[in-house]
Amino acid sequence: MHYDTKKINELLLRLEEIQEYFKEKFDATDIISGSKFYEIIIANELNHEIIPGQAGTKDAKDKNGEYEYKHFKESSSNHSWTFNDYSDATIASLKNIYSAIFAHIDTKFYPPKFDWYIEVDGKTCSDYLKVRTETLLKDKPKGKVNARKMINFSANQLEQDLKLEKTYLRKPNKDGIYYEKISEISNIAKELEAVTDIDQILTGDKIWELLVAIKLNHEVFSEQKKHDAKDDAGNLYEYKIAQTHSWNFQDISDKVLKKYEDDRAIILAIVDKQKLKVKEIHSAEPSNTISRLKEKLDDRKRKLKEGKTLRRLSVSLSKGDLEKINARKIFP
Repeated sequence: MHYDTKKINELLLRLEEIQEYFKEKFDATDIISGSKFYEIIIANELNHEIIPGQAGTKDAKDKNGEYEYKHFKESSSNHSWTFNDYSDATIASLKNIYSAIFAHIDTKFYPPKFDWYIEVDGKTCSDYLKVRTETLLKDKPKGKVNARKMINFSANQLEQDLKLEKTYLRKPNKDGIYYEKISEISNIAKELEAVTDIDQILTGDKIWELLVAIKLNHEVFSEQKKHDAKDDAGNLYEYKIAQTHSWNFQDISDKVLKKYEDDRAIILAIVDKQKLKVKEIHSAEPSNTISRLKEKLDDRKRKLKEGKTLRRLSVSLSKGDLEKINARKIFP
């Protein structure tokens, strides 16, 4: 596929203007990455104010205090809410929030429809997460201790264990402070999906992968697959997107590393998420990348204190690693 870059650039310019609006009005510098767009939808419906920032910050606030948001989409294969890489500090911090909002989003609609949620007060959520995680750490699912410290909650679990009920939202909150911009973003996303044939383009890194693919004349896979993109000859590619020279490789198990062997190249890109621009693209041989990832992972393991296990099989490649893996700068 060769993308209609003229149309895409027109749509991206509109998105950039909305990003500038959010930066000036709400000090939010990136409303597209991760789950920020869906957090804005939740905040709008509940008359909350989003909290600028990414990992490590709470998601929203009002006169009562701060809120933690968790959501899953109806289109997702996993109908539950996930706490990734929780720690004792993460669990304890939930005691300080007003509540956690466990939300359900239906993305068949434009804008996506936030139609129901379960609200858990901060202390209850913290206590419940502590009990559930302690139980999980004692068990060995599939023969392994949950070293990564990830846990999912389903609606049934929250309803039954905590004696809670869903709150249903019948109509969108058109008086919410974000409603107009949510509608604009959603319409742009719909147009982008139509012109690129990429589903749920505001999910994960898809929009950034699209920007990189345009530079390389690649095609991004519409749905989540083992690989991110392909070229006209059918060669496969793994994309890593970052805002600086630091590309994170998560869950690098032997199975994941083996998957990289099928790629023609590992693409390491740097993007400006405020201006929706690609700044640099580097290309590396999978074999060189795999070797370096193994070296850095082994180094992390060696530095662990006796008796400790690595919580998560993840490492980052830095600017200094580019030379070590013989990466080539292919843009600009």
